[in-house]
Amino acid sequence: MKCTSPNRSEDEIKLYMRTYYSLLRTTEEVQIRTLEGTHVGTHSALHLHAGDLEPDMSAFIYGSLRLPACIRQVRLVVLGQTEEVFHRRGFTHIEDWDAVAAPGRRRRMLYDGAETLAAFIGSISDVDDIVPILTAFQIEWNKMHTLINLETGLTERLVAWASAGVPDPALDEEARQALRLSVEDWARLHSIWRDRLAEWLATIAGQRKRLAVRLLAGTYVDYRRATQRWWSHVLRNVSLDLSQRSVYFVSSNTHSLVNMFTGFAQRHEKELVDYLETAVDDPTLQAEAQRIQRGEVPSNWSNFLYYLLKKYLAAPAGATLRAEQQAYEAAAGITRIPSRQTFDLEAQVIELANVNPADVDPRLQDLPLDKLAASDAVILNIDYPLGFGAYHLLSRVVASAGDLLGLYIIGKAATLSARIGDVLIPNVVYDEHSRNIYLLNNAFRASDVSCYLVHGDVLDNQRAITVYGTFLQNEAYMKNFLNEGYTDAEMEAGPYLSAVYEFIRPKRFPTDEMVNLSRAPFEIGVLHYASDTPISKGVNLGTQNLSYYGMDPTYASTVAVLRRILTLETEKAIEREGDKAIKRGNEKAIERENEKAIERENEKAIK
Repeated sequence: MKCTSPNRSEDEIKLYMRTYYSLLRTTEEVQIRTLEGTHVGTHSALHLHAGDLEPDMSAFIYGSLRLPACIRQVRLVVLGQTEEVFHRRGFTHIEDWDAVAAPGRRRRMLYDGAETLAAFIGSISDVDDIVPILTAFQIEWNKMHTLINLETGLTERLVAWASAGVPDPALDEEARQALRLSVEDWARLHSIWRDRLAEWLATIAGQRKRLAVRLLAGTYVDYRRATQRWWSHVLRNVSLDLSQRSVYFVSSNTHSLVNMFTGFAQRHEKELVDYLETAVDDPTLQAEAQRIQRGEVPSNWSNFLYYLLKKYLAAPAGATLRAEQQAYEAAAGITRIPSRQTFDLEAQVIELANVNPADVDPRLQDLPLDKLAASDAVILNIDYPLGFGAYHLLSRVVASAGDLLGLYIIGKAATLSARIGDVLIPNVVYDEHSRNIYLLNNAFRASDVSCYLVHGDVLDNQRAITVYGTFLQNEAYMKNFLNEGYTDAEMEAGPYLSAVYEFIRPKRFPTDEMVNLSRAPFEIGVLHYASDTPISKGVNLGTQNLSYYGMDPTYASTVAVLRRILTLETEKAIEREGDKAIKRGNEKAIERENEKAIERENEKAIK
């Protein structure tokens, strides 16, 4: 059925996208400065003050958190799907480069130690993400460069401060005033740069940023080939034949499902609490632990332990525990498969028959988990991909995995009307990529999540919009969707549902249609937790961080998904037991009838 897309204001955004895609077709470098004008013209909700003289700290911090620290030295960013693609384009020793990471974006990146950064991409959504981030970062960097150099001698003083490596409160305040930043914005810069603040300021003062980007391969086939290589790596590193197993597909993260199945954090509670008290410099977190233990707040203690475990494993002190965790998970039937040579996307295979009921999270223990022992099903959990990469990934998985019993998506979203920390449950999804409106019978209702959520609300029967990218939306654009009843903006649901369409229909997903997926042969469950409010002026992921409180909606959603999967699987086991009992009863009845027939024959013979 053809549909009319929701009313929207997108001319500036489409112009911006056409501009950088046109430029990226070249085999040479594209200078980011050529995109600055169209970037400013989009009036992005994440970059409200792009055209102002004063720095837009929300946009700059957002970009900084999604780029590695070496971006200070980087001039050229090279985009490719696999190591082979980089090799073919002349980057022959890329595997010897240093692996670098960004705190706010999961992406495989390698740095040559000089001026080149290689970023591995899985779909066009990575391009829609990286290019605007680089452009926003450069715009704000150069604003700060200009303001610092308006103050006579400030550059030299900042360089001296960076060399000295000691605090200088007076110069710190002088730099803040020169940059025309509020005390709040300055504190946010301190929080992300910490003891490297002086180094960053000295580098910004010393040179304008002149970034360039180069796309090595960008065809549909290139992305599909990279996804196929990723999936082949997964199949090689799992000991069972997924094509012969029933599969529950979950798109979430790398920690929540595993934590809830293994009980590893609870087993190491004392060690984690000792780490909090002796090594974590966070009085707020320590106070929260005390309030939970005294029963002063309703927060879940298991969630708190999971958060501590994540922090501890990321710290040098957690190296021994990391090795122990890997061995423990393997013994519990959980296989982790990190990506190699392609984009950064970890997969986990969890065999339900190996789940130990005594280890699982307390919120799951009321289920008849002993029935799982006879299950042949596995959970294939994927660290959620970015944007259209979800389509490539699910298309590849369903083509070679076994019987798909359920598709469950847990992810972040921007909310147009709710609050950060709320959980949104859509049954309508408008997809920017296909311009389709997907109708689905979501497996979840508000009541499935609300009893496990402490700090937020759960809103079901919502309408979601799958956007191209975080920077590729503006206030007018979002308000148009809000007027049409769309309250949930994210990046993966639409591509996943396009792949579902191809799974149940004999053709590629359509465009500009109303698509009803309510008759899909497996369950579809979508849970989004709000991490961003783009219509609020300047309030985005650069200004707020879910941090520990993000564990609340994450684990409430995870509990709902796992309870659904485990309920389905245990009900199947109980049904099988009932069928066996009926079969045994029938066999005994037949046996009794046979015995009676023999007795009658014997009586006749005697007579």
